[in-house]
Amino acid sequence: MAASYFDVDGTLVQTNLIRPTLYYLLNQPTPLASARKFLRALLKAPQMALGELQDRRVFNEILYTVYEGVSEDRLLVLAREVYERVVRPSIFPGTRELIAKAREAGHQIVLISGELECILVHLKEELGADELIANRIEMKDGISTGKIMRPVVAGPTKAALLRRHARAAGHDLEECFAYSDSFSDVPMLSVVGHPTAVHPDRKLRLLATTYGWPLLDLERAGARL
Repeated sequence: MAASYFDVDGTLVQTNLIRPTLYYLLNQPTPLASARKFLRALLKAPQMALGELQDRRVFNEILYTVYEGVSEDRLLVLAREVYERVVRPSIFPGTRELIAKAREAGHQIVLISGELECILVHLKEELGADELIANRIEMKDGISTGKIMRPVVAGPTKAALLRRHARAAGHDLEECFAYSDSFSDVPMLSVVGHPTAVHPDRKLRLLATTYGWPLLDLERAGARL
């Protein structure tokens, strides 16, 4: 049995890691608390920009520090709200068709993303995916430390996690498919036999064109497999 591995943000949904985080920052118990959280996050913007240039994992680690101090119960409530108000309305029109075609082909459906697991578990359920590989926030005594549990799902680590999953599930990587919109996911795309660029950024489009990888636009053209 083969598997289809899907990046999420920018690939299956028209969101990024920033939008759910902004929702969290702006929906604190009081307007003053929201303003304080937002300003603290804003001070970290230069660090995040530098981290994005150096390593996507560093960017993720800095971004998720804004969740420090939130209770696990509150985080789960916000995660559900973020899914319903931010992520779900942003699902591309062709996403469900692409997932359905992968399922019809007998593939195991795996979502692999740097987004938080507590948010994407709802997308997993809605799309009927089989498994989810995503980032998790460390909790101590029911309170977030603001640290991501290792391994951080981003960049080259995605490729390693994909390999590990395929090996454990008995998948032949040459028969597997992978989908992403970002050049940062080239390591993940390169380890499968069937990589596909979905509304790719400029660098990924150039690479995909050079190597003859399929290009998909789930917003305009629907899904092809």
